[in-house]
Amino acid sequence: MDKNTKTELEAAAFRRLVNHLQKNTDVQNIDLMILADFCRNCLAKWYMAEALERGIAMDYEQAREVVYGMTYNEWKDKFQTEATAEQLAAYDRKQQAKL
Repeated sequence: MDKNTKTELEAAAFRRLVNHLQKNTDVQNIDLMILADFCRNCLAKWYMAEALERGIAMDYEQAREVVYGMTYNEWKDKFQTEATAEQLAAYDRKQQAKL
């Protein structure tokens, strides 16, 4: 596979992932962190870092808007729920396991 085709496939897969996360707003970031060790905010940070590495001016809020499909505050108001005690305990166990 040539480099351009590989890049196109990776970009398409990224777009599908972002679209999937935007459609599945019931999946909270804490759930993603517990299960996959990354969340929408992590994805936005990676996106921003890649933009900056290429000399493209982008701040964290702009990158989050790409990932969330709206401003982060708008997403929080519409979809974010308070983390449960069980979710927080699971997240803490995951973090402790890394040490």
